[in-house]
Amino acid sequence: MVKERVLLDEAAINRALIRIAHEILEKNKGTEDLVLIGIKTRGIYLAQRLRERIKKIEGQELPIGELDITLYRDDLSEKSDQPLIQGSKIDFSIGLKKVVLVDDVLYTGRTVRAALDALIDIGRPQLIQLAVLIDRGHRELPIRPDYVGKNIPTSKQEMIAVQLKEVDQKEQVIIQQKTTL
Repeated sequence: MVKERVLLDEAAINRALIRIAHEILEKNKGTEDLVLIGIKTRGIYLAQRLRERIKKIEGQELPIGELDITLYRDDLSEKSDQPLIQGSKIDFSIGLKKVVLVDDVLYTGRTVRAALDALIDIGRPQLIQLAVLIDRGHRELPIRPDYVGKNIPTSKQEMIAVQLKEVDQKEQVIIQQKTTL
């Protein structure tokens, strides 16, 4: 049996993204040389939402890209014999840019490590920052986010699911825990 509860509803997700957008602008002193790159799948939609909020605040539309890290994963053989490769879509140079990498949940850090490898293969940014909606802890690598929507300490038996309208037709963050009878 799986027990689940809602941690963030639609309004809370929106507030977190507005705060992250402000923090990105403050830390980078505006939008100059700033680009957003979302990690497939949900990171892309979060990056698009951050771009919209930044445009409302600054009046500037940032370049946005999509990063597919499938071939860079260190657990690729464990995931599937035939991984689904969708490809990255970054139609601009990231060379000497300030890249904000966007993902939904930060857990062990392995996804982010794979994303860093993929980005470096594309170009050499001035710097790379990390924005995540949820940081659940349990890092296996020395990776720390620059921007966090919400820190949610979890056990390894729990699972965090970010559900976005674009993918899941729902807008919430839930925590799931397997329970025994």
